[in-house]
Parts: sequence; C-alpha cells; structure tokens
Amino acid sequence: MWDVKKVTFCLPILLAAALAQDPAWNSSQFRMWSQTERGRKLAYNTLLEPQTTGVTEWTSWFNIDHPGGNGDYERLEAIRFYYRERVCARPVAMEARTTDWVAAADTGEVVHSSLDKGFWCINKEQPYGRHCSNYHVRFQCPPVQAYWTEWTAWGPCSATACNDVGIQVRQRKCMSKQPLPLLLTPPCEGPHTERRACATPPCQAKWSPWGPWGACSVTCGRGRRVRRRTCVRSSDKVQCVGRPAEVQKCGKSPCPVVCQRVCPEGRPSEDCSHCVCKGHLLQGEVLSLTGVPVSGARISLASQPKLIRARTDARGLFKLPGFCPGNQTLINIRREKYAPLTIPTHSNSTRTSWVRAVMMSSEKPYIVKHPEDKVRYEGQRVTFCCKATGMPTPDKYYWYHNGTLLDRKMYKYEEDLILRDLKPWQTGQYHCKASSETGSIKSSPAFLTVVAKDTPACVSTPESHLIKLPVDCVQPGTNSRFYDAGRCPHNKCAGSLDFDLRCRDGAGFCCGVKRMETRQINCGSYTLPIRAVTECGCQKCVEPKVLVRGRVVAADNGEPLRFGHIYIGKERVGTTGYQGSFTIQVSPDTERLVVNFVDRLQKFIDTLKVFIFDKKGGAVYHDVKVMRKQEPVDISSAETNTIYLGEIKDEDPIGQIVIPPNSFHKNSGEVYEGTVKASVTFLDPRNITTAAAAPGDLNFVDDEGDLFPLRTYGMFSVDFRDESNQEVLGAGAVQVMLDTEHVKMPEHIPKMKLWSLNPDTGIWEEESDFQYTQVTGGGNGRRKREERTFLIGNMEIRERRLFNLDVPENRRCYVKVRAYMSDKFLPSEQLEGVVISLINLEPKPGYTSNPRAWGRFDSVITGPNGACLPAFCDAQRPDAYTAYVTAIMGGEELEAAPSAPKMNPNIIGVSQPYLSKIDYQRTDHDDPALKKTAFKINLPRPNPNNFDETNGPIYPYQSLIACENAPIDANHFRFFRVEKDKYEYNVVPFEESDLTSWTGDYLSWWPNPQEFRACYIKVKINGPNEVMVRSRNFGGTHPRTRGQLYGIRDIRSTRDMHLANTSAACLEFKCGGMLFDQAIVDRSLITVLPQGNCRRVGINSLLQEYLTKHPPVLPNNETHAFNMLAPVDPLGHNYGIYTVTDQNPRVAKEIAIGRCFDGTSDGFSREMKSDAGVALTFTCPERTVTRESLFQRLQTNPAETLAQVARDMREAGGLQVRRGTPRVVAYPSAQQSRAQSRRTNGASNRRRSQARGQSRQ
Repeated sequence: MWDVKKVTFCLPILLAAALAQDPAWNSSQFRMWSQTERGRKLAYNTLLEPQTTGVTEWTSWFNIDHPGGNGDYERLEAIRFYYRERVCARPVAMEARTTDWVAAADTGEVVHSSLDKGFWCINKEQPYGRHCSNYHVRFQCPPVQAYWTEWTAWGPCSATACNDVGIQVRQRKCMSKQPLPLLLTPPCEGPHTERRACATPPCQAKWSPWGPWGACSVTCGRGRRVRRRTCVRSSDKVQCVGRPAEVQKCGKSPCPVVCQRVCPEGRPSEDCSHCVCKGHLLQGEVLSLTGVPVSGARISLASQPKLIRARTDARGLFKLPGFCPGNQTLINIRREKYAPLTIPTHSNSTRTSWVRAVMMSSEKPYIVKHPEDKVRYEGQRVTFCCKATGMPTPDKYYWYHNGTLLDRKMYKYEEDLILRDLKPWQTGQYHCKASSETGSIKSSPAFLTVVAKDTPACVSTPESHLIKLPVDCVQPGTNSRFYDAGRCPHNKCAGSLDFDLRCRDGAGFCCGVKRMETRQINCGSYTLPIRAVTECGCQKCVEPKVLVRGRVVAADNGEPLRFGHIYIGKERVGTTGYQGSFTIQVSPDTERLVVNFVDRLQKFIDTLKVFIFDKKGGAVYHDVKVMRKQEPVDISSAETNTIYLGEIKDEDPIGQIVIPPNSFHKNSGEVYEGTVKASVTFLDPRNITTAAAAPGDLNFVDDEGDLFPLRTYGMFSVDFRDESNQEVLGAGAVQVMLDTEHVKMPEHIPKMKLWSLNPDTGIWEEESDFQYTQVTGGGNGRRKREERTFLIGNMEIRERRLFNLDVPENRRCYVKVRAYMSDKFLPSEQLEGVVISLINLEPKPGYTSNPRAWGRFDSVITGPNGACLPAFCDAQRPDAYTAYVTAIMGGEELEAAPSAPKMNPNIIGVSQPYLSKIDYQRTDHDDPALKKTAFKINLPRPNPNNFDETNGPIYPYQSLIACENAPIDANHFRFFRVEKDKYEYNVVPFEESDLTSWTGDYLSWWPNPQEFRACYIKVKINGPNEVMVRSRNFGGTHPRTRGQLYGIRDIRSTRDMHLANTSAACLEFKCGGMLFDQAIVDRSLITVLPQGNCRRVGINSLLQEYLTKHPPVLPNNETHAFNMLAPVDPLGHNYGIYTVTDQNPRVAKEIAIGRCFDGTSDGFSREMKSDAGVALTFTCPERTVTRESLFQRLQTNPAETLAQVARDMREAGGLQVRRGTPRVVAYPSAQQSRAQSRRTNGASNRRRSQARGQSRQ
C-alpha cells in the first residue's frame, strides 16, 4: 500500500482538474488557486494516482536521461526502445523519484508527466535558476492472464498477374500466463485474422542496360560497330519504347593508300604533303606594310599549318631547302600582331626560288552593321543583319536570343539571321558575335516585338500627358494649372511592309496621332484653345535628322582648331570652321560614332573622339579639347635616346621612352641614319585640365567580345620625322618604362599593359605586357640618384597611333544624374540631350601639383529619365574613388545643385545619411568666387544590406537597368539651367527634346520636323524692376489658321549689368513662313505684351519701315502693347529681330538667344546688352502705392495733370535724341505730327466736354 505522502501528492492534481471543470468556478478563481499552489514550488499536474487494489504490478525503475542541457527527459517511447517489452502497452500509473529517492512532489520542481509520453523536467521552468534533479521512473501495469501476440506480416497478394486485384491476410495468437485445461481456448477478445484488398503493380516494360560495343566492322578506314539491349516486361500487353540496337562509327587509322600527288618537279614526300626537289632552295622575305622586315614569323605549309618549317631572321628572311616551287606549294606565314598570310610559290629554271610576302597588321573584329529593332505580326518573317570587319576578316558569326546561343543547325544562319513563322515567344533581344583568329566582338542588341494575332499594333487610347497652362490660367473648380492633352507612345509598331526580309525596313512605322480635336480650356477670364489627342494609330515614323555639333579648341589656351580635317574611318567628311566649329550628320544606322580630328598644320596631335548622340533626333553639342603637339627635339638615330613622359614642375616623370640605336626606319623599310625630329606629346593624368582631351572612350574588347573600361596612367603620341624632308619615320624595339612610384594602387601593377588606339574603331588594343626591372637614376635631375622600380613594355611604332598606360578596372558602378529647366527641379521639366561628363580621379592623394590625378573620362546624354554614368567605386573606403561631374547643353554649362552654406538633401536630391557618406560638394563650396557648374563626390559602392544605399544615386554595375528605370523620387544628382522665368505654350503639344513627338497640324508651332526656324524679338525695358513679357501668336494671313492661336511665350527680362534701371527680354514669336501643307505662307499675327505698368516709347525705325513696306500694317493704338505681322525675311540685329534655322529646335533657339543677348547677328553672349539690337522699348516705372492713378488726378486737377503728361513725353523724346540711337524712335515724323494733333484735339475736346458738364451742374 502506498504511504500517505504519495496519496497527498496526487490529491491536489485531481482537485485542480475537478475544480477547473466545475462551472461554478470561473477562470479568475481557478487562476488564483493555481498561483497559490504554484507558490508552494510543487508540481502536481503531471503524475496520476497509482492503483492500490493489489490487482496490478510495478515495473522496474528506468533512468535513460540526465538533467544536463535542457533538462531531464524520461520519454516512454525511448524506454520502450531500450527495454522492449518490459513496459506494458497501456500503463495505468507512473511514479517518479530522484536518484536520491526523493519523490517528485517533494523536490519543489516543476515537472510534467503523461501516461502516453512519460516524464520530463525542463531547466528553464525552474524557479530561482535551479536545475532539474536526476529522476528515474517506473510504471504500473495491469495483471495479464491472456494476451494477443503481435500481428504477423501481411501475406502475399492472392493476385499474380500485373495490374490485378486480390486479398492479403495476416494473423495473431492468443497466449495465456496460467495453465489451462486441455482443448480450452485462452479468453482473448477480438479476431485472430485480418484481411485487406491488394493490387499488383501496373504492367511495365523496361530496357535492360546497354551491352558492350561489338567489334568494328573493318580493320582500317571507317566502319561501324553495334551494341544491343533487351526489353524486360511483365506482360505481353506492353512494349518498350526505343530501339534495341545502336550503331556507331568506328575506325580511325586510315587504310594504307598510294600517294596520288602529282609533282611536276621532284617526287612526293613520305607523308604525301608536298613535293620534294632535292638540291632546290626556296627563299623568302617577309616585310610589313611599311616595308619594315618582320622577324620571328613562323613559316609552314598551308596543308600543314601547325608544322613550323622555318622562322624569319632579323632581316625578315627565311629558307626552305628541298621544297619544290609551283602552284601546288602554298606557304603559310604567321606572326603575332599580324594577319596570317598564305602565298603561292613560282617555279623557274634555276635551283633557287624567291618569294616576297607583305604582312598587314592584325586588327580585332569590329561591327560595322548592327541589327536593328523590328516589329512583326505573328506568322510573319524577319531578318537581322550583322557584319564585322577586321584583319583577318571575321569568319564565324554567332546569334543570341536573350543571351542564349541559337542553334546554327536549326536556324541555318551566318551573317544574317532569318526567322520565319514568328511566334510571340520569340519576342526579345537579339545580338550577334563575330569572331576571327584575333578575337571577338558583340553587336549592340536589337529588340524584336512579335504582335500576337487579333492584337492591335497600337493601343488606340492615348496615354495621359499633362500640359502646363499659363500662369494666369487657373481652371475654375479645380484650380489646376495643368491639362491632360493626351499623347501617343512613340514606340515602333508593325506596319504594312512591301518586303519583310530587308536588313533595314524600307519604312519605319510608329504609334502616332491618328485623330485630334480642338478643345477650349476655361481659364476663368478667358478661354485657351488646345489640340488634344483622341486616337492613336500605326503610322510612318517621323525621322528627324541626327546631328553632332561642337567646337574644337586647344586644351591649354582655347585656341580653335581652324580648318581641321574631320574623318570618320578613312573617309573625310568635313572641315572645322574658323572658330573650330563643326557639324556632323549621323546616318540612321550608326551605333558608334568615331570621329578623328586632324590638324593640317600639325600644331595639334590627331584627336579621336567617340561621340554620343541622340537617336531621337536633333543635335548634341560637344566641346572637344585637343592637345598641343610638343616642340620637336633633335636626336641621333645612332645613339640610345631617352624621352621622358610627364613634364610637370617639381614632379618626377611618370615614365620614359627608350629608343635603342639604329631603330628608326623609313616607309620603304630602309634603316634611317641621321638626325630625327622627335615630338612626344604626353597627356598627363596629374593635370586634371587635360581630362577632356582624352581620346576615345577608354574601353577595350575582351575575349568574349564585351566592352570593358580602362583606367589610364598616361597617354602619349609620338611623331618621328626625317630632319631633311619631314618624312614620317617608324621605330622598332622601343621600350616604354613606367615608374611604379606613380601607381598608387599596388594591385594595378601586375595588371598594367601597354595599349594603342585603333584610329578606325576608337577601341584600345593591347600592345604588350610589362615586366619588372630595377633602374638607378636621378629622376630627370629632380632627385638624388637612387634605385627605382620600373615596369618595362616593348612596342613597335608602325603608324601614327596614340599609346596608353592602362589597367582594366572591375570595381565599377553607375551614377544617376538628371538635368532640369530651373532650380525648382520639377519632374515635368527634365531636360533631354544634356551631355553629362564624369571624371574619375586618382584613388589616393600623392602629388603636390594636384592631390588627385584623373584616371578616366566618360560622357552620357540625358534621356527622358536622366542619365547613368559609368564610374569606378570602392566597397571598402567611401573616399577611395572621387569624381567631378559637369553638364553642358548646346555649349552652355548647367549649374549644379548648391552644397553651401548647408547641404540640403531636398535640393541636392540625395537623402541622409548617404549624402554625408558621399560628401557632395559643388565647386564653389569653399570659394564662392569659383564657377558653380560642377560637383565633386565620393564613390562608395552601395551596400546591399543597407536600405539607405539601395535607392541610388550610386548603383552597382550589374544594376544598370535599375539605374535607367529609377523613379523620379529615387536619389539622384541634379543640374539646372540658369535662366530667367519663362513659359511656352503650344496649342499642338510638342516635346522639343523628342522630335519624334512632332504632329503634322496647321496649328503646329514648328511646321517642318526636318528644319526648325526660331525667331526672337528684343524688347528693352526702362524701369527699376524686371518685367514678364508675353507674345501671343495667332494665324495672320493663312486661310486655315487666320485668327487661331498658335501658342504663347512668356519670358522675364534680364538685368543689364552695365546700365542702371534697364533690362531687356529676348522674346520668342511664331516665325512667318510655310505651314504644314507647304503651300501658302502665313505671316503670323504677333502681339507683344509687357505685364505691368508699362508704356511703349520706341519702335526700331528699320523694323517700322519694313512692316510699312510689307502690308498689311496692323494698328498700334494701344501703348501698352505692340502688334505686327511676322516678317517672312530673316531680319537681323539692325531690326531687333533674330532668326536662326537649324535641324534641332533647341539648338536654333540657343543660338538665337545668344545673338539676341549680344545684340549682333553672329555673336553669342549670356550677358544682356540692352542698348544693342533693340526692336521695342517700353517704360515700366515702379508704381507708388500712395500715388493717385491718372484717372484720379484728371478728376481732381485736370490742367496740371495734362501739363505733367506733356512734360513727361517731351523728356522721353529728348532722352531718345540725346542717346543718339537713330534706329529707335518714339514715332516717325509723319505719324508723330498726326499723333500730336490727335492729342491736342483730344485734350481740347475733353476740356470742352468738362466745361459743358460744369455748366449743366
């Protein structure tokens, strides 16, 4: 019998369970009781009361766990695992004690138990940081008189055929612990047999493994061999899929055959590869294209190119004894940096034959025809074309779809890829890769859009496009200053083609305006017409001209390159102007524009530029800097000559060129002896002003054909000439030495290479590697003699090329920059076509003359979503790489967001704390006197685990798409135009940054998308304040537009810095000329309205005379405005009218504004000159608040008021006379007399009417 402690241990458990089930006890009462019991530090909720009737028996004690770790766990499942059948299947009670024989109830520990799971104690549940004791447990089992044994395993299925249904059986026995009388069955409850349905596996047929290959069918030559396999199946109803045998070609050793070679002379060789003429000597000479002997060339037979028969010596000579000459003997010649050459031999009657081979320099492949974007309907065909040049000519082409190589056997392509019966899944990017022995090159990708059946080529519903309304136009009810005029997306569509397998489609089709309607915008006090888009459709694309403009000047003093020759490839396409200006029209299929500027006077080195341009049309302006050629020095060709690279005061040279004696040669290959005029011009990266003069785009092509960037440590151009006749000389075995002291990043030293610039492709090509050497020198006289480490590379100067000391750099990022119309930074006022330039600086300081040298120069043009500039960045140190960023548009430098006196993230466009890490500083940050047109930043590589650095403005190199598609609210750097408030409204909306958005309409501001004519009138304002001036432009003489509005222009006048209380405005107006139909000339009706208390006091006499001679003449009775019909002729500054025609509207306007500011017809200025070239003059005095109006003064004192007005007019007239400007007068003489008589009569009439009114009173 149990003792009292055990009974006491179980009673609280049963009581708690009973009370918890009693509805009279609520949860709060039970919780209070539980807390009270828990305070006793006992756990009674886990052990059950043992039976004491004497009908059960206890097991032995079990202890399978120790209280280490999480606690003590005596799991029933584990006990059964270790002790098998020593524990009954369903215990009725359990007892737990510590190994010290203390009952669980007396330990004060929180424990748990279950007859299904066992007993456990968890350390972290114990109070006061205690640990569980080591427990052992035992179980109470009921007495067993009769019991079942375990079930036997299921027997086999009665069904034997596959895929059939049968029965399975299993059994058990009833056992008894007490002896029973004979033939008496033990009293077990339940069945002793169980049955269940079963099914056989499905019928299958499988091949056995392949057997070994049999013997080859032939002993030599080509034969076949076979291997077999057997079909193993479970029923005759199924069969194996496939063939029971495989056949494979075998036999590699050729069967011995009789040599079939026929030799006109001699006999066949043992291997039958050539003819052998005993005693005959085949000699040859290998020269370069310039006549220089090529040494080390490998000579072999064309039939066995890998077997080298001879090599050329230092004079380019080789000998092949025993080889018969003739057309059957082809000689193969190979050498590094030269294209392989195969030449025939010729027989003669002597025993000696002679051949001469001229090898051309090898050139890596270069794409000259890129695939173009195409749009097709499902089921149509398309052709993508690709063509590459090089030396040797590329002979292998590969085509890729979305980066996956297309199967050549399936698509049967070479240079051109033809896709037939197109499906929508074939939409995507396609590009080709051309390969030759010298390398590979990839084309730019072309996008194919396959429009599914029953899908319209264009969405007819226009997309939203908000037009900004004039400042005085506020729509009632909404107070909105924007109106949704709609627009069509200018993407390509599938139009009707006469032939769909051209490389370039005969006519491009784009989604454009199909239908427009005129609407009236309620502006409160007036209505404003607008042409809104109501339907879009697939139409022929507008193809505007693509231009590149600019100016070529010296990098040191801005001297223009006058009448320099412009080359694209080997073709001369133009000449620079007297001021160095140039214009290049870009063909529509151009992907990479490489232009070479050559100075015919040889004052500047040849400069090669890779220009970016806007494919949407228009002109992009580039400022081109060229390096002035160093003055030549005399050196002796018979001596070793050393020329230093980098002549900066108080700095050691970066490197040196070492020319061994007798290395110079003429174009004929003859060694030159005499004095050499040597000019070596070095572009020193320690001088940051030379960054813009860096030629090319500092990229090279890797083995896979991808463009990768280079980081320069200096570039140099060499020019060696004969002293007597100035013939250009070449030089062989020239050494280039680079001082490792100037390489601030040690990891760059082993990767340093010598490169040369290909003048046709603008891509840098590898010349040689560098090797370490120790040299004792004095640093060109600037330091004591010391031992220094140099990198030495070897090269041959075969042609006039630019050479470069560069390393490939893989730590790359992209920088997001946007340009805006003003410092308000409105998303709708982003500027496209702005050239953003980034100069990467030396990662570590180290020069007294310039703390950080530049290493790379890149330029990108802004699009509708800004620009992403490539740059070097570093993930370890935020300031490891630094960059200067500038922006230029049409020759005008844009201003960067300010950083002083305090950095404002909302103005700069970058949020904190990332802004502080980048350390943004505008160039005037420390010195307000400096220009504000650039900013400097650190380039830390963004941390992907830092959320603040995942939203721009610096993006990882792999995230170019994320950078290009970044939303407007993402971090970015900003530039803006420095100009006065202005506003432009067109009745027919048009985006000047995207010429493809032009719409043909009679009310279009620009009637011709191929030619844009900008007209401006100069308005002078006499007054202390700047004034907004408006031009309202209506149809004048054309019957389709007469009286209809073309548009509105507003501009604020600009202060003249040299004249007090004077400003002027260059106001745009609608030019007269042909309209959209190109049939009838329209002289637009122009109204000039200064907004304020202004009065017209002068009209240019020549302009007045022109308008009088070209009627109809509009009346100008109102002095606060001016009306005229726009001149058709391009008047100049003498009339105050400025007209410029260009293929780009923004360029035309920029040039016209510059001339208007300058007051000349050919000048350019951003400083307003209000006394030159003026058309209209207005006086806009500042109105005093306490001053009576003219109407009030006439009411109170009419005589004095009229007298004062007369005096003011006489003073104004006298002022005009004293200034001596005969072109600007108040009125012509005839009109002035009539106006004075009208004023006198008007005044007398007013006095008489006033007197009559007083007499009536």
